[in-house]
Amino acid sequence: MATNAPSGPILITGSSSGIGRASALALHAEGRIVYATARRLDSIQDLADQGIHTLALDVTDEDSMVHAVRVIEAESGPVAVLINNAGYGLYGAVEQVPMADIRRQFDTNFFGLVRLTQLVLPGMRRAGAGRILNVSSMGGRVTLPGGAFYHASKYAVEALSDALRMDVAQFGIDVVIIEPGPVKTPWNDIAVDSMQGAPTNVNGAVDNGAGQDPYADYKQAVTASFASAQRGPLGRLASSAEDIAAVIVKAVTAPKPRTRYLINAVAKGMLITRRLLPTRASDAVLARQYGLPR
Repeated sequence: MATNAPSGPILITGSSSGIGRASALALHAEGRIVYATARRLDSIQDLADQGIHTLALDVTDEDSMVHAVRVIEAESGPVAVLINNAGYGLYGAVEQVPMADIRRQFDTNFFGLVRLTQLVLPGMRRAGAGRILNVSSMGGRVTLPGGAFYHASKYAVEALSDALRMDVAQFGIDVVIIEPGPVKTPWNDIAVDSMQGAPTNVNGAVDNGAGQDPYADYKQAVTASFASAQRGPLGRLASSAEDIAAVIVKAVTAPKPRTRYLINAVAKGMLITRRLLPTRASDAVLARQYGLPR
């Protein structure tokens, strides 16, 4: 079991905005060797201008991931800390989301995380130390309306992390799960766009016979919940990207980090409610909160 914070290069995915960008800046300020990555280098040029190493990395592309890890190992030695942060939220009614979109969600949120972890582990094992931070979500432990595939991908991250932690403890490698609650980042806008852009029916037919979307009221209610979460009373309780980055710095630098960091009072309250209430009662509470059609 690792008892000291590992030194050496830190690889962060999804650094073009939000939590990834804030974490790169915060860890760089701590004097760490940081490799911030994104699909497009121009989106992180300002990080390079501040002295942070930058690399193009697409977590859905094998060659891109292999190349990034090889560059870091050649320049700075084996990756000491991997922060798997890249991800987005796919929203929509289960019946209506195309399989190609579902696969893309898992490629980004889960399979890319798995493959990048596989690529850095040999170096960590040889070094006898390392730390892997998987940015999950409160949505990896509680499911909200409209987000079936986003939540499924985060539940998968949680399960993988728990198993991986036991796999690699013998090599001095820690596995940490970061679980943000509501965060003020562009993530929300992407999720709303995916919900509003969902097709009426992936099977080529409309079930109500009137040429209308049978899930229209449901999707409208879920979309409205995002606006409320950002601008309503809950919006005032949302974390900033910098808040999450501060916790990530703590998890990277602690001699013995916790296995999970659940961040934000809203997240903690929702998990307590979910644990205490029977499933149908919890469903009813969410339906009332969201104004879902019944």
